[in-house]
Amino acid sequence: MALKAAFLFVAPSVDPAVHRQTVVTPQVELTVVAVNDYAQAVEVCRQLVEEGIVAIELCGGFGHVGAARIAEAVGDRAAVGVVRFDNHPGLEFKSGDALFAG
Repeated sequence: MALKAAFLFVAPSVDPAVHRQTVVTPQVELTVVAVNDYAQAVEVCRQLVEEGIVAIELCGGFGHVGAARIAEAVGDRAAVGVVRFDNHPGLEFKSGDALFAG
């Protein structure tokens, strides 16, 4: 049975239902989803664990606050990991915390 994992990234003006793709290999089924902000990411991650995702990796646009919100939302139903950028080049060299934590 393949590991069911997800990768989320933050981008403006996206629709997670449309901006979503799954790659299936013999070992891993990876679903990539774009979200607008932390609130939407929380909802998407809750849905993903309901779909059987057990590992979630967050892009560098998620700061410490964003990662904590996702980890709290999924609890022990999925492992949460983070790619780290303190200042993400895709977010005008800011952390997602500066943009979405408020």
